Amino acid sequence: MKSRRLFWRIVEEIESMINRGDYPPGSRLPPERELAENFDVSRPTVREAIIALEVREMVEVKTGSGVYVLDHPESKKVVHSNMTAFELTQARALIEGEVAALAATTITDEELEALHKTLIAMEKGTYVEEADKEFHQIIANATRNNAMQLTVENLWDLRSTRENIVADYGSVCKKDDAILTLEEHTAIYEALKSRDASTARGAMHKHFNRLINALFDAIESRALEEVRRKNSETRGLYSLDNLVKRAL
Repeated sequence: MKSRRLFWRIVEEIESMINRGDYPPGSRLPPERELAENFDVSRPTVREAIIALEVREMVEVKTGSGVYVLDHPESKKVVHSNMTAFELTQARALIEGEVAALAATTITDEELEALHKTLIAMEKGTYVEEADKEFHQIIANATRNNAMQLTVENLWDLRSTRENIVADYGSVCKKDDAILTLEEHTAIYEALKSRDASTARGAMHKHFNRLINALFDAIESRALEEVRRKNSETRGLYSLDNLVKRAL
């Protein structure tokens, strides 16, 4: 489980670098040895990450030449760049609510055990984001529906690679949020364990609804802070005390 999380971390970091433009289309990624040193992982781990990037059509491996970044349609880039954290979270809530409802009728004991392990990892505070992603992907896989699995995976990719979305999600990630997330994941797990589709759907909706409200609170807080900053600058500009000091 640990090696799998490590492998996906490398995939996500390289994808993020590509999306930021660090490696533009047509450019070659650093050699496998250099990537392993940069990410402080083994070369086999880097090799697995490159294979995953190739499957996602992010890169092309040319034997004897290297790994090259592929181009993507501009229309796809525009749609993704305009997407907000609110839009993504709403989509995840609607889709993953139904995913949880379906998974409640098909999930196996082995998958429930895997879900429980992610809860333990989150409680310990180790690989929290990786455990969070794995939790949602296990539920998607439990549906036995390839389209749902791919949709959940793609939505998570957007959540972890779009700079504006990463920033907004990062603004609501704190200790209290981690505790609430664990409680919400536990409620989803218990509903799935009970094979209760309606409760599983409701628990997933509650999880994302709290996240949407937290995003609103964070944006409101930033807006208020900006107002205070501008007022402070204006106060300093027109303060009589400052005018007197400058005149002396």
